Amino acid sequence: MQQLLLRLALSATFLSAVASRLGLWGARSSGWKGFLDYTAQTCSWAPTGWIPFLAVTATVLEITLALLLFAGYQTASAALCSAALTFLFALSMAWSFGLKEPLDYSVFVFSAAALLLASLKDFPWSIDQLLTR
Repeated sequence: MQQLLLRLALSATFLSAVASRLGLWGARSSGWKGFLDYTAQTCSWAPTGWIPFLAVTATVLEITLALLLFAGYQTASAALCSAALTFLFALSMAWSFGLKEPLDYSVFVFSAAALLLASLKDFPWSIDQLLTR
């Protein structure tokens, strides 16, 4: 049951972030322009021309990983990729804003939780479980 809750929590976190940048949270949304601005700030190491590519890539990866985690398909791989993506995000935040920012937003916690999920061997209530029967 714990791995199911962990999968769903990680998936929901990714989907909530994507919903915000797509304006689905209404007035509480950052919107795409806000997300591009935040990406530029967070990726201060990147040339300005890379920002739209990085923003789209992050969004596509977050949607894909969220759906894989939600369904429990290729769970260990999706969790490992989630851990890597969020760890890179945390490093970028730390580079651009200092260590406090990724700690305040629990980005390292998300990354560690995804890494923990990737280390598990059995995924009850998942497509993976159905395929291994």
